[in-house]
Amino acid sequence: MNQSDFICFDSLSEEFKFPLGAVPAGQELRLCLRIPKRSGAGSPRLLVYAADRWETPLLISPMTLQRDEPAQVWYTVRFTPPVPALLFYRFDVEVGEGRRPVLREKNLFAGGMGDRFSEYWQLTVYDPAMKPPSSLAGGLLYQIFPDRFFASGCPKSRVPADRILRDDWGGEPQWRPDADGKVRCNDYFGGDLEGIRRKLPYLESLGVTAIYLNPVFEAHSNHRYNTADYRKIDPLLGDEEDLRRLCADAKARKIAVILDGVFSHTGSDSVYFNREGRYGEKTGACRDPESPFRSWYRFEHYPDRYKSWWGFETLPEVDEKNPGYLRFLTGEDGVIDHWMKAGISGWRLDVADELPDEALDAICGAVYHRDPDAPVIGEVWEDASNKVSYGVRRRYLLGGQLSSVMNYPLTNAILAFVRSGDSYSLYETLLTQRENYPAPIRNALMNSLSTHDIPRAITALAAESDAGSSREWQSARNRLNPPDYARGVRLLKLASLLQYFLPGTPCLYYGDEAGMTGYRDPFNRGCYPWGREDQDLIAWFGMLGKLRQTYRALLSESECSLVEIDREVCSFVRKGRDISLFIAVNRGESSRHIRLPAGWNPALAKVLYGPDAGTQLPAGTGIILSCPVPGTQPG
Repeated sequence: MNQSDFICFDSLSEEFKFPLGAVPAGQELRLCLRIPKRSGAGSPRLLVYAADRWETPLLISPMTLQRDEPAQVWYTVRFTPPVPALLFYRFDVEVGEGRRPVLREKNLFAGGMGDRFSEYWQLTVYDPAMKPPSSLAGGLLYQIFPDRFFASGCPKSRVPADRILRDDWGGEPQWRPDADGKVRCNDYFGGDLEGIRRKLPYLESLGVTAIYLNPVFEAHSNHRYNTADYRKIDPLLGDEEDLRRLCADAKARKIAVILDGVFSHTGSDSVYFNREGRYGEKTGACRDPESPFRSWYRFEHYPDRYKSWWGFETLPEVDEKNPGYLRFLTGEDGVIDHWMKAGISGWRLDVADELPDEALDAICGAVYHRDPDAPVIGEVWEDASNKVSYGVRRRYLLGGQLSSVMNYPLTNAILAFVRSGDSYSLYETLLTQRENYPAPIRNALMNSLSTHDIPRAITALAAESDAGSSREWQSARNRLNPPDYARGVRLLKLASLLQYFLPGTPCLYYGDEAGMTGYRDPFNRGCYPWGREDQDLIAWFGMLGKLRQTYRALLSESECSLVEIDREVCSFVRKGRDISLFIAVNRGESSRHIRLPAGWNPALAKVLYGPDAGTQLPAGTGIILSCPVPGTQPG
């Protein structure tokens, strides 16, 4: 059999679907189906379903004959989705005396309905008013774990006495249990907001357009995900005036400041819960049955049993639908409003998939009321376009909620390709996101290679896997030997070429550009190595940042088309109105011939990075070329 023996629909080809990918509500969509005459099939129909309502289609539309060829016929149908929604669609045809389904990745005679996600095509219909936040589109994020970036040395007040203040900047973070068998995360190296402010010129030199800060509110651990007071800056980081100065100086350099919002739980050691009694003997939900915060929490047996985040008793869950809690977060001069008026530009929402839609609607509504252009980035680890959490289909990307998500699918795909040649995962991730994600979201995706929750990129690329390993094992191998480090740096350069030029906003985790290594928490949260940086890497990331600045408009809106992908080479083109960029990496061990994009004139191609604009790409290297779009004048 050959391809013409099968009924064909390709949602990734404009010949069959136009426009490609997700569509704004009100956009007419054209779908085409090719039917071989020898199949005996006819009278095709389009069936469109709302997600999870599989019994009754929203739309059944007959298709009309478009053209008749000797061996096959083409049918077409047009329809216009009126409102934002997550839809799925399929076709069926008349064969003999019955109708048979035409399913995704299935031939005509496949039986059963099975898994709709693999058998139906997805159509994401989004709010046409959606736009990518200007601080992210075409820009560059920089993630900072505040305690470990830079210590200004400014004196601090009101620092609790139970904190361990380290004087060995760059030492290994504590990870061994104490005498009580607990890992308290209560050692601090002294990084602060003033330290970040003083390093703004450095961040500007990297091309940074937005800083994402891990939590800065008062909390009694160095990671600060156990919030103690949403209204106060942690005393070791400074105070509200320090944050205001940081935000003002950053904005003067056109850099936005994004805070981490941890709203699904608080700390047990907080002004709201106060299990440990730090805030008084008869205050807080755990110690005062009449506390105004009591209704925020879900006690199973007061006061000693309550719902907590993933079973950690130090992280009591809040009832995010509680009206009082939502007013506290999103009301006039609530937490969201207060800090945005203080100068911050947006939020990253911790465990966004654990926030119900009622809470997300309120949080995002409060943010956009203050600034419609503010980024709201959700921590979602999977495909955010069709995510189900706790039995509920989420509508993160349809409009009014998230403006970006952390793009862990791409993180994993880039690392797997560069390290082991897994081209299938990279190919599948890129095509899936092109099909499922609204363009305004895709152009603002938070594309990281490292974060505070996963190993450092150099370690992930060049070190032994830490799967199933103990912290003792990770500690012993946290610093790479010179050959492994050199290999990690080489692979990091290839990975970052993909990260910086594929759709989305690259996010540089503090110190990756300086050569930091480390396995999982806490080894990925070390101190920035001021004075011991890998200067070659810093120059590399500075070069990438400058290129993103130069081509920011192109990278903020252009489509990405793959040119070639296999186990050694990945290449793609970002086509703008007047000029296009071509990026290729060769992770293999031998030189490779590379194909240039169709229509490119090699004589007009300009090398922005890499070897001469020939078609041979040496092993372990990459190239960035620019070329005028045909029909335009060279710049």
